[in-house]
Amino acid sequence: MPTQNVASNVTNATQNVTRNVADKVNEYQTIASAAQGMFTDFVERVPYFIVAFSVFLIFWAASYLFKKAIIKILSKNQSYHNLVKVFQRVGGALILFVGFMVAMVIAIPGFTPAKLIGALGIGSVAIGFAFKDIFQNLLSGILLLLSEPFRIGDQIISGDFEGTVEDIKVRATTIKTYDGRQVVIPNSDLYTSALTVNTAYHQRRLQVDVGIGYDDDIRQAKAAILAALDKAETVSRKAEPSVIATGFGDSSIDLTVRWFIDEGVQANKVASIHEVIVMIKDALDEADINIPFPIRTLDMGDASVDALVDKINQQAAKQSLKQVTKQTTNQVTE
Repeated sequence: MPTQNVASNVTNATQNVTRNVADKVNEYQTIASAAQGMFTDFVERVPYFIVAFSVFLIFWAASYLFKKAIIKILSKNQSYHNLVKVFQRVGGALILFVGFMVAMVIAIPGFTPAKLIGALGIGSVAIGFAFKDIFQNLLSGILLLLSEPFRIGDQIISGDFEGTVEDIKVRATTIKTYDGRQVVIPNSDLYTSALTVNTAYHQRRLQVDVGIGYDDDIRQAKAAILAALDKAETVSRKAEPSVIATGFGDSSIDLTVRWFIDEGVQANKVASIHEVIVMIKDALDEADINIPFPIRTLDMGDASVDALVDKINQQAAKQSLKQVTKQTTNQVTE
């Protein structure tokens, strides 16, 4: 009886092992068959992939030729400079997108643009929130390129940043600051915020303030300054400079000197201000017109002045005592 039980257990165990091995073999065969089927399908689709890639290359070449044609057609007129960029970037991207869709239809069986749009529609709300800023900057960039409030090479001020426009992209605008840093400003900020274009016009007005003494003649000072401006090379001859008395300062009569430069770039601005200040100083010195220092008058009858004088005297006495003590110590040491 025990012998029969042992034989039965061995037989059951053998059957279980055989069954498990058969299941695993079937599982591996299924996986291998699926992998083989995928490989076979891939091999069968290789010609379609090659055709799809070739079609995409054709559209890429068409996009490149389109950009070249736009440059050749519109670059003759400088007023179309930003319009060229719009057609280049938007038109080129659209051609590439169409080429990608055609290539996908060729490479993937059953793929249609409608299915892609339907798939995107499932998460349209999430995508809209995720790409809100991108779409806003994209639209702002296109509007900036079309309206042309500034161009590449212009000097602009936006918020805390000032510099020369290097590139106007669809998403952002790149400027180079005067100290050699690169700043990337989102187009939505440029489109919705106040913007100063320093080089929008061929002429730009500059000004400096200068003070003369109360004993000096304002008319004589004005004539000397205008004569100096007439000799300055950086001052424009297309507009008359002016000298205006603007107020009574603490120790001087305040004058505002205004003049124009022909090209409003930053380098010309700095050079012109330097030249004008030097020539005004020389002209006023030659005319014996004083540029006074700040003057303060002390009323010696005021108690606060007496206290200040006593404090100064005490400090001077302490300093003298320190010096005498130091000298005495040095003599004793010697």
